[in-house]
Amino acid sequence: MGSSTVALGPGTAVAVGQALLDNLGRVVCGTDGALTAAVVAALAGGHLLIEDVPGVGKTVLARALARSLGAGLSRIQGHPDLLPSDVTGVSVYSPTRESWELRPGPVFAHVVLADELNRTPPRTQAALLESMEEHQVTVDGTSWPLPRPHMVIATQNPLSQRGTFPLVESQLDRFAMATSLGYPDRDTEVRLVRREGGRAALPELPAVTDVAGWREARAATATVTVAAPVAAYAVELCRATRDAPGVRLGASPRAAIWLVRAAQAHAVVAGRGFVSPGDVQAVADGCLTHRLVCEDADGSEVAARVVAELLGRVPAPRP
Repeated sequence: MGSSTVALGPGTAVAVGQALLDNLGRVVCGTDGALTAAVVAALAGGHLLIEDVPGVGKTVLARALARSLGAGLSRIQGHPDLLPSDVTGVSVYSPTRESWELRPGPVFAHVVLADELNRTPPRTQAALLESMEEHQVTVDGTSWPLPRPHMVIATQNPLSQRGTFPLVESQLDRFAMATSLGYPDRDTEVRLVRREGGRAALPELPAVTDVAGWREARAATATVTVAAPVAAYAVELCRATRDAPGVRLGASPRAAIWLVRAAQAHAVVAGRGFVSPGDVQAVADGCLTHRLVCEDADGSEVAARVVAELLGRVPAPRP
């Protein structure tokens, strides 16, 4: 589906969103929540964080999404020796031109897979901060624009694993959505070992759009109607996290913005041109939980519980 076959408007995004979901389901089986989160992030124009134990398909999902979008993918493999210049690129002097030229790093791609990001040291993790927020990279004092659209898909192992460096709050806040795959059920696992789906299906996975079509779908998603009471509901959910028991740092205003954008994308996936309170509720866990800093050592469980409790306590607007 190229840009010439779709028209601007919510219908553009609906068509692309449904095609993406169906296509990803051919490779990643039995994890509908993770597939929806990936499509929501792509349509909303945000970045995606996939956190789970090794071997459950995090990288496969990232590669499948890039192939489905018809976008170029570059891969950054996280390891403790990775340098910031290995991400952004370096300036190289050209004797023939008598000037410095940028040798671009892997961040200069439409889709960047930062695999096992939390195995890289904080200095290297920080090399992604500017690109994820400002869609540019500064090397030796010169800023270079990144391709549009630009999406970072980062994977990480749980922080209890050896050899990991926790992502800082400012980096976590730059991910529109976070999700996990979990272990597959028995039947799905049997299919995987029989090479039905998973990595074995990637080479045959077709693109359902191209970069221009993806760009149009993102623009169309941004036009989905958000009524004032629904926007206020999203803001109230975020504000409530800041005073929730056990939470040291609640959701930021940036989180509220992305909660609404993600809700627009979820409405698109549902085939609607307007956002309902149910859309906000559906994306709240994936959009907010990873952003909360809790006092408890096992903060992820506390954060998920806080978001669930707030969804039951903060009154939603009536239709």
